[in-house]
Amino acid sequence: MITNLREQLFRDEGVRLKPYKDRSGKLTIGVGRNLDDVGISMTEADLLLDNDITRAAAAVMAHIPFAAGLGEVRFGVLVNMAYNLGIGGLLKFTQFLADVERGDFAVAAVEMLNSKWAQQVGARAERLARQMDTNQWQ
Repeated sequence: MITNLREQLFRDEGVRLKPYKDRSGKLTIGVGRNLDDVGISMTEADLLLDNDITRAAAAVMAHIPFAAGLGEVRFGVLVNMAYNLGIGGLLKFTQFLADVERGDFAVAAVEMLNSKWAQQVGARAERLARQMDTNQWQ
């Protein structure tokens, strides 16, 4: 039954991988998921987060080759920033990335805090800068 029902719903609802407003003006995604009224479950949020972390980590690895040698904690800083800014945004932190590549982590942390991004995200930047400097999860 479920296979037939899935096929029916794919056909009847269609599938949209980006949010859109349905005919009644409700924000919708996927196969007719009404985000305004239904939202997503914690399980779905966890799945999305895992997929997004994987995507951000792959982007860091593809665009910042030296990141592979940083170790988990400092690599996590780059992934967190890529998650927040997108890989294109992270790559604009040229001085910061040069500091990290040289292993000058204290200077890199200062560079993070002296950015517009740090003003925008506040405590997040402070935690990530401390994590970059100390090599300890924050």
